[in-house]
Parts: sequence; C-alpha cells; structure tokens
Amino acid sequence: MKNTIRLAAILVAVTAAGVSQACTNFLITKGASKDGSTMITYAADSHTLYGELYYNRAAKFPAGTMFQVVEWDTGKPLVKIAQVAQTYTTVGNMNEWGVAIGETTYGGREELADSTGGIDYGSLMYIALQRSKTAREAIKCIAELMETYGYYSEGESFSISDPDEVWIMEMIGKGAPVLDAKGKIVEGWTKGAVWVAMRIPDGYISGHANHARITQFAQQVKGSYKSISSKNLKEIFRPEVEVVYAHDVITFARLKDYYKGTDADFSFSDTYNPLDFSGARGCEARVYAAFLRCNKSMVKYEKYAMGYDMDVKSRMPLWIKPDAKLDVRDVMELMRDHYEGTPMDMTNDLGAGPFKCPYRWRPMDFEVNGTHYVQERATSTQQTGFSFVAQSRSWMPNPAKGIIWFGVDDTYSTVYVPMYACLSQVPECFREGNGNMTTYSETSAFWLFNQVTNFVYSRYCDMIVDVRKRQAELENSFIKEVADLDLKIKDTKGKKAIKIMTKFSIEKAQQTFDTWKQLSQYLLVKYMDGNIKKEKDGKFEESQYRKGQSVFPMQPKYRTEWYDMIIKDHGKVIEVPAGATTGH
Repeated sequence: MKNTIRLAAILVAVTAAGVSQACTNFLITKGASKDGSTMITYAADSHTLYGELYYNRAAKFPAGTMFQVVEWDTGKPLVKIAQVAQTYTTVGNMNEWGVAIGETTYGGREELADSTGGIDYGSLMYIALQRSKTAREAIKCIAELMETYGYYSEGESFSISDPDEVWIMEMIGKGAPVLDAKGKIVEGWTKGAVWVAMRIPDGYISGHANHARITQFAQQVKGSYKSISSKNLKEIFRPEVEVVYAHDVITFARLKDYYKGTDADFSFSDTYNPLDFSGARGCEARVYAAFLRCNKSMVKYEKYAMGYDMDVKSRMPLWIKPDAKLDVRDVMELMRDHYEGTPMDMTNDLGAGPFKCPYRWRPMDFEVNGTHYVQERATSTQQTGFSFVAQSRSWMPNPAKGIIWFGVDDTYSTVYVPMYACLSQVPECFREGNGNMTTYSETSAFWLFNQVTNFVYSRYCDMIVDVRKRQAELENSFIKEVADLDLKIKDTKGKKAIKIMTKFSIEKAQQTFDTWKQLSQYLLVKYMDGNIKKEKDGKFEESQYRKGQSVFPMQPKYRTEWYDMIIKDHGKVIEVPAGATTGH
C-alpha cells in the first residue's frame, strides 16, 4: 500500500492528556455462556500503565462530603463532586454486586475533546462501580455525571455488565461551546457528551477495540419503551428498555455539520468516529479475530478486518451468535490471540524472527522507499498493564456474585487468578503501590510476569510451550476450586463468607506468584545461552559420572525461512567452499 496509509495514530488511541490507552474488550451474555454467567473482558494496554488490582472498601459518608476526581491516566486533579451516602466495595473493575466495567478508547473527532470537562473516562468507570448495583444504574450514573460536570476525555466505548445483562455504551465529548456571530452559545449546545448505550441480546457476544462500533440504533417511539432518550433517563429501569441515548446525539451532529441525513439512517460510529484503514486494520481486526474463533461464518469479513473493504454496507455486526456456548476458560482464550489462522498471523512472517515471536516492537508502521507498511496490532500485546475476565453469576448469593479473573502483563502468557469481588483485602503481589513502572519490587506479580515474558520473547516458540503448560494447570485447577468453594459459600453468610473468599483469593494469588517464580528459574536453567537442556521424568538429564553436569544440550536449527533470508542477505560471505569443512 502506498504512502496514503498510516496506522500509528489510530493503533494507539490518545486521551486528552496525551497518555496512551489502546485496549480490547469482549462481551458475553448469559445465553451465550455455558453456565449462565455474564462475562466481559478487558486488556488495559499502555506502555506506561502499571499492573495492579485497584481496591476500594465500601463506606458511608456524611451529607456534604465532597470527592476529588483525579484523572486516571495522569493523576491530574479535575473537579470535586458530591459524594453519595453509601459506596460499594470494588475490586479492580468489579464491585460487590457483580457489576463490571471495561473500556477502550477510540478518540474520534479530535475537536470534540473538551479540556474544560470535569470527569475523565477512567473516573467515570470507578465512580459508577462504587455507586451502582446494576448495569442500568451504572449507565444512568455515568450519563448524569457527564451532564452535571462535563466530560474530560475523547471518544470512549464501555462494556458494562451485571449478573443478568451486558451493555455497550459509547460516548464522545462536545468540545468547545458552539458560538453564534455575537459570541453567544448557540441554542441546543450543552456541556457533557453525546452517547448511546445498547443491551447485547441474550445469547449473543460482542466486542470493541479502540473503534466506535454502534452504528444505527432504535430511537424512541411514542408509547414504546424499547428505546428511550436521556430526557426520560428515569425510565431506564423498565426491563423492556434496550437502547438509551443522549437526547441530542443526532441534533448535535447536525449542529456541528457532521450529519445531514434522516434520523433513521443516523450512525453513531460513522458520524463521530468514521472508519478508515487504520480503524479497520488496527482495531476492528481484533474483534474480527475473536468473532471468527466463535463463529466460522465470520470469515466473510476478512477483507473488511484487513482494511481492504470499508464500504458502510460491509461493516461487521455489533454482535454475533457463537456456534457454541462459551465457558470462562474459552473467554480467557479469546484474550490470547495473535491472528492465528488468518492472513495476519503474526507467528509466520519474517518479522517473527527465527523463533516465531508474535510481537512487534514499536513503532507500528514503517516506510521503505516511499511505501508505508504496518505491523499488526493483536489482542495479545507486550505492553498490557493488566487484564481480566469479569464473571457475574446470578445464581450466587451476595456478596459472591462476582469474580474478576485477574492477570498482569501480556494476556497470552498471564494467569487469570480468581479474585472474588467482595475482598476485605487485596493479595500482596497485586496490591496498589507494590512497585511501579520505575521501581522494581521482588513481591510484585507485574514485575515477575514481565521478567518471564521478556526472557520468553528471546526464544519464543520453544519457551512458550512451558509457559502455557503451567498457565493451563493453574487456571484449570482454579476453575475447579472455585466451583467447589461456591458450594460452600452458598451455605455461608455475611462476614464469614467474605473471610472465606478473601482467604481463597489471597492463597490463589500467592500460589500463582510462587509457581511463576519457580518457572522463571526453570526457564533460565533450561534455555541458558540459547541451548535447551534435555529432560527425563521431569528432571534435567545429568552426566552419569558427575552430578549437576548436564548432558550435552539440544541446539535446534533455525526455521528454514530464516536461513533463506540469511543466505539472501549474506550468503556469498558465509558460503562454505566445496570440499571444505566447518568448525565450531
């Protein structure tokens, strides 16, 4: 592709403060899961985000208490808002009621970022979690906060779930006030954001990855409550409501001259975040890869995902029905993808190096002789701070409805550890403040996992086998242990139940940390200096004459494609003359 195509600006969405956040979410409804739970996933991908498990204990506040909003990305103080009388315990991005929220930033129209807005997207998530018992309450809370205090960030997509429902909510700010010729604010402009929220139909799955995905949506019809505008926000709790939207989401687009068509044809994404090559290849492609794993008929959207067919009529659907229902392990695996099985497979081209490493260091695009090229942006990426699978179970009693399966670093090699969303304390290895991006900590899971993965990247195709084996052993055992513990919790109430769940979560986190510490030592011993020590019966083979001295290690050859490239580049210099011998 010629130099009209550039990818870097969209691959990493940038917030108003200039901090990178490029993330991936998948949404699973009750009817699409094997056990009837709802699930959402989130990979918080940022080169500057430290992986830790945020924690807020439930609390009561006297009337008149104010809360200081601090921008999640930068720590910048924003506005002070009125605190509510009662907040709920939150563990990461989930609360004690099983409500969970994830996000991906899409940016959208740059001029709509409002530097005077009051609340950023990260604070919206965590404030809503502290104040909401259901997904609908969270949507209402977010909408009212934006309307009251203004919206500070750029375009954002939220995944919002509770034990019964899963919603997608997309928003974008309104930028600076629209003024008339006399410098007065034009009638119809108000601070805040324009937005749409849609309930994912039961039995379906959805996803978003740094590009707005809501296109047309049902609009309010007199006498019907299937769809309501923000003017009727109090009606959001009617069970028949499936769409909620800002009352000016279309009129504002007309005011800014973004849209001239009919209301019925209005598309949120096409208006506020128009699709281009970058949006398809760097963002929609991740959703496509997950959809393809769940429904093979999605292969018809391959050209769309690769950015070769971006006609509006070719757009991938917002949600699909999977060929088979998913369990929590299936959903974990959706987060582990390098486009395997597609033309974008990152393990096969020469960029993967001699050991098929499916990661590409930044920048994400490059130019050679006037032609621009892209490096793929997959769901699994090296710069993930933390990720999770939030699972909400309607059949469990409070406070055991929610489990956040939490992991740090690269999703492909992380371990998702079960954290019940009612903990009285957080495990030390995930605790906030235990290390940071510039301070190493011996007891931090984030640093330990990064230590392992950064070594694994050097001989990926061999080492990742050992990593995935340990990962599967832990996660499979955790899933079974959670099922066993759930039976016990059902007959236990109050503080005793919370104590049991806290103890369990801390033990599983420590077990993971200890296993990964052993793994890091094992990998160093086995793969030191590019060799691979031989093993037998679970132990490294030793000389029969000298204990501790390994037998001569394996030294596998590079893959043929890599030798071909070396020969093409340097073959005349390294070619061995006919009849000559080589040394070591």
